Amino acid sequence: MGASASTEPVLYNPFEPGYPEDPYRQFAALREADPVHESMAGPWILFRYDDVNRLLRDASLSVEEDRSAREGPRAEAFERLLAEFDQGEDRRTRGTRAMLNVDPPDHTRLRRLVSKAFTPRMIEGLRPLVERLVDEHLDAVADRGRLDVIADLAFPLPFTVISEMLGMPDADRDLLRDWSHAIVKLLDPVISDDEVREAFVSSDHMTDHVHEVIAWKRAHPADDLLTALIRAEEDGDRLTPEELRDQVVLLFIAGHETTVNLIGNGTLALLRHPDQLTRWRDDPALDANAVDELLRYDAPVQFSRRITVAPLEIGGRTVPERTFVLAGLASANRDPARWGPTADHLDLGRSDAGQHVSFGSGTHFCLGAALARLEGQVAMGRLIRRFDALALADPGPEWNGRMNLRGLARLPVTFTPGRTPS
Repeated sequence: MGASASTEPVLYNPFEPGYPEDPYRQFAALREADPVHESMAGPWILFRYDDVNRLLRDASLSVEEDRSAREGPRAEAFERLLAEFDQGEDRRTRGTRAMLNVDPPDHTRLRRLVSKAFTPRMIEGLRPLVERLVDEHLDAVADRGRLDVIADLAFPLPFTVISEMLGMPDADRDLLRDWSHAIVKLLDPVISDDEVREAFVSSDHMTDHVHEVIAWKRAHPADDLLTALIRAEEDGDRLTPEELRDQVVLLFIAGHETTVNLIGNGTLALLRHPDQLTRWRDDPALDANAVDELLRYDAPVQFSRRITVAPLEIGGRTVPERTFVLAGLASANRDPARWGPTADHLDLGRSDAGQHVSFGSGTHFCLGAALARLEGQVAMGRLIRRFDALALADPGPEWNGRMNLRGLARLPVTFTPGRTPS
């Protein structure tokens, strides 16, 4: 029994019991046994830091599925499910013009238009807004002695900030959150038919909402990102209507989904490592490095995808052309070959924490990295300094069930009520 068990292949299996709570044990096994892994779901997955970093920086690879990827079981299932809906062609192309999903030179053009709102100076200018919002959210729960970190802080903060940046009018926050959750499920390497159907319906709702917002903004221009994008479209062919729609959806969803995970996962890590929580609370000089270490320790986005346009030699294996390859960001961030024997430890003073790949690398490095760092620093830093005796509360944390944008649906916490900021 023991001998035969040791020769069985190690497989990526997101349905393994305990995976949502801790995928890192499985990542460690795959890094050791099969770091360039052809998964049963179709995509190849890379688990080592050096391989992941190389893939992300390889400018010869593509992100354009319609042009570069070969048909497979996932694509065939999508086509079959699209046939159940009217306007299937619109769903097929929806989102494909977002800068996350296009190669240069289109990616370069789109990113240049949007990046003006994400310069270091612009992001630092948002600090007073972020601080005010965090303080308001903490004030609202101060007398309770209890909060849900996700519902009371991690979700409303980045949602409000990206809405302010875009200049989006007030809307039903809960509905938008539900639609966004369903849509990003499409990023998972494995997804059920029912989840695909729910994502299609949610995409319809989100698209209708964005069309209404764009129409409203045309009639109410202001000094905001959405007005700037509309003016870019109207100045010529720099932004087509489809490109405008897809950038707004991408910015809105990406602008809050990943930061929710950063704040939620990071707070949970601190609560499970009270020595590190105390260390950060007592040393403001750790503010920046602490966020990078939390990003390394439990990445808000677990995978990033590329598509080969020719056979790719990597890690001693050959990946065929027109094949999806997933860069295992979370696994790379825990690779002992890069981070040493303490790779699985949380160390807020780690000198090279900022070398993590949680924001990707290369051409598609996350445009909102500085904003996410700012929001994480202010939200978690003020939380741990505002309240005494922070502790996990029953019934404990609940994970959101997503494989890629893996984060918490709920994180109940107790504290000594009534404390005011120091």
